[in-house]
Amino acid sequence: MRIPCAALLGLMLLATAASPVQAGPCDAPAEWLDSDAPLPITAEAVREGALRILVVGSASVLGPGSSGPAAAWPARLEARLRALRPGLRVEVAVRGGRGLTAADMLTLLDAAANPPPHLVIWQAGTVEAARGVDTDWLATRLDAGLTKLGERGIDAVLMDQQFSRFMRANADIEPYRAVLRIAAATHGVPLFNRYELMQHWADNESIDLERTPREGRVAAADRLGECLGQSLAALILDAVADALVTRP
Repeated sequence: MRIPCAALLGLMLLATAASPVQAGPCDAPAEWLDSDAPLPITAEAVREGALRILVVGSASVLGPGSSGPAAAWPARLEARLRALRPGLRVEVAVRGGRGLTAADMLTLLDAAANPPPHLVIWQAGTVEAARGVDTDWLATRLDAGLTKLGERGIDAVLMDQQFSRFMRANADIEPYRAVLRIAAATHGVPLFNRYELMQHWADNESIDLERTPREGRVAAADRLGECLGQSLAALILDAVADALVTRP
């Protein structure tokens, strides 16, 4: 297959924009920012110049502990995409709240706006892990939601749990992370490994909310939101580039 020159140039620009090389606390291992699945609907939206994203999740999508909604990772994702793709109109809507389960989020997905988003970023599994919900219950809800999104022609990215020493000590989180990995692989959607990224930053002492002194926690939460937004933008643009490569 020969790729037209214009498409090849666009692919090169997207690949450059999606580079995982970042400075300071946003330094992230490249393998966690490389998409393992394309986002064809998102790629077409980017090509046409307007991208609508819906973020659905529990409390973390609202940026708790930060200086405000503008510092939460969905807002920083929007800002990062605009910076990397000048001229692209990006709209990021956020639907979520404390204690929401995957079943609650299915309702939010069903109520997606008209026109619908091109891409849904679905953060799930934290509440279920904290409550010890049966993993098959979670798997069934993820399957239902991802199936509906696919039928509606909407791309999806799954996002796993935050890294937390407290959570790790008080809940068996690994089976829930495994459910998300299996769901992503089954439906051919990217998985954003937030847990491993946050553990990497905590181990490197660059961003560690649990061990940051009280007076520095707002700044640390803001930095986390910025770095998650940057990293997620890199993953999305990598998946967009993958879609251009596989496009007939």
